[in-house]
Amino acid sequence: MAFEAASPARGFVSYKGQRNYPGRWWSATVGAHVGYESWLERDHLMLLDFDPVVAGIASQPFWFSWSTPGGKVRSHAPDYFARRADGSAVVVDCRPLERIKPRDAAKFEATRRACARLGWEYRVLGAPDPIVVSNVRWLAGYRHPRHGVPEVAAGLRGVFAEPGGLMAGARSVGDPIAVLPVLFHLLWRHELVVDVSVPLHELAVVSAPGPALGRGK
Repeated sequence: MAFEAASPARGFVSYKGQRNYPGRWWSATVGAHVGYESWLERDHLMLLDFDPVVAGIASQPFWFSWSTPGGKVRSHAPDYFARRADGSAVVVDCRPLERIKPRDAAKFEATRRACARLGWEYRVLGAPDPIVVSNVRWLAGYRHPRHGVPEVAAGLRGVFAEPGGLMAGARSVGDPIAVLPVLFHLLWRHELVVDVSVPLHELAVVSAPGPALGRGK
């Protein structure tokens, strides 16, 4: 089953005064919108979209149902299903770790066991690193293919064949106002790489990717 292409198994609730913020994220990986039900889910969806090994993403892709030892039927719709380029899969639930209640923990454990039987990885993810989120959110602003200007991209690949400072490299190709959007697009696509675990700045070192990175998005 191509669960990475599945429509949501349930709707996204929206009502006045709710504490979470649902919405839709345009995914460069799938070329379409993928839903989220909170900003935490949005951040992890963005990081899945940025991950160079992820080839497909679906939100609320299916229901898991099971019976408890007491005979009660329980069910759970995970937040995301992601297919990797090698065909493997990961199922993701997003929940602040301090807010996981015993009933939630039981659902997550049942989901983990089911995923293990299917050969899927399962993750329960809390708040991601804020610096990584901030950097990737910035790059995500340039994820659309319209920023991939071929001649500018070729110049940037040539400049950063050897590692160098972000702004200096951009200036060597042309007017930074025109060049930087293309550079950020290449960083989003992993055609060029930068350390996103530290704040991006004009002296950040940009380089060509290693052999395992780089894919079309």
